Amino acid sequence: FKNLVLPHIKAAGYTAVQLMAIQEHAYYGSFGYHVTNPFAVSSRSGTPDELKAHRLGLVVLLDVVHSHMSSNQDDGLAGFDLGQSEDMSYFHTGDRGYHQAWDSRCFNYSNWEVLRLLLSNLRYWLEEYKFDGFRFDGVTSMLYWDHGINRGFSGSYSDYFGLNTNVDACAYLMLANDLIHTLMPEAIVIAEDVSGMPSLCRPVQEGGLGFDYRLGMAIPDKWIDL
Repeated sequence: FKNLVLPHIKAAGYTAVQLMAIQEHAYYGSFGYHVTNPFAVSSRSGTPDELKAHRLGLVVLLDVVHSHMSSNQDDGLAGFDLGQSEDMSYFHTGDRGYHQAWDSRCFNYSNWEVLRLLLSNLRYWLEEYKFDGFRFDGVTSMLYWDHGINRGFSGSYSDYFGLNTNVDACAYLMLANDLIHTLMPEAIVIAEDVSGMPSLCRPVQEGGLGFDYRLGMAIPDKWIDL
């Protein structure tokens, strides 16, 4: 990839690349999105030192998966919460803590230790690997308790602001974007969101979630049908 693909991307005139889910994961069929260690570079992708040598003048964005974590109890954080109350766990307990569609665990964003884990993870990738920004995976799943599954978004106020909105997740995303842009004002941060959440890309200072861009996956997914 470093010797063949990156030079080809540069020669073709592209200015940026997005690296998809390179954090360590046990289940290869997840394409890297069932993360077991958000701080580790997957051995499938090479060594940490090789990842750090990514320049060539390209903007390099990293996919971060803070919307859920692998349910694999042998390799990741899942299982650390067995027998613990919800306020002591990285994940919600019961049905709220399990993503049925993805077979993964859902973070409890009201927990201080979860905030420390995820915010320090962002700082780690920025400072240690000098990434130029992030694409946050599965933001729609974070924003709503039902993960936005099997329902449409008409644009009405009640679609976005109500009891179905995960306010703790919204607060985390505001903290995350504030941290990223404080550490690196020129950073690019993209949200993968299919709901069209208002204020998603408004500054935190205005009460928005602070993203720079929204990637509306519902539209690109249709390109496959063309």
